[in-house]
Amino acid sequence: MPSALLITGTVGAGKTSAADAAGALLAGAGVPNAVIDLDWLRRAWPAPPDDPFHGALTLRNLRAVAANFLAAGAERLVLAGVIESRDERLRHEEALAMPLTVCRVHVALPEVRRRLTARHAGDPAGLDWHLARAGELSSVLDAARVADCTVAGTGTRAQVAARVLDGWGG
Repeated sequence: MPSALLITGTVGAGKTSAADAAGALLAGAGVPNAVIDLDWLRRAWPAPPDDPFHGALTLRNLRAVAANFLAAGAERLVLAGVIESRDERLRHEEALAMPLTVCRVHVALPEVRRRLTARHAGDPAGLDWHLARAGELSSVLDAARVADCTVAGTGTRAQVAARVLDGWGG
């Protein structure tokens, strides 16, 4: 039976890196899979004023992309992205039409700040936005408790991915 894993966390936590590495670990184990970065499913401009992160567009695209990957033979879908509420989690699971496990990759904010500073070198406006969002999002995720498991986001990409897959059990 197909299943999905959403790797969530604040900006700079390493969600996309963990998802990429998890997909590689699954492939290495012979498990047909696909990796989906939710940021790319929502990347369009402009966003509606009442939906600044293109949530509705993300779900429409996720529904189609997930169906296509399943039709192509994927048994496990590994997603990287942010969900901020239980309702949002339910909407993602409905769009996927399969069981969804959510794993939070947690990194202390000083390390997140270090990562973001390196990632946004030469982009001061982007850095400012991401630094502000990191603290805000960390608090939102703490309060929302949407994750089934939480793993440390430190170490190599493969180490983080292995912890995520252990937490998934998928």
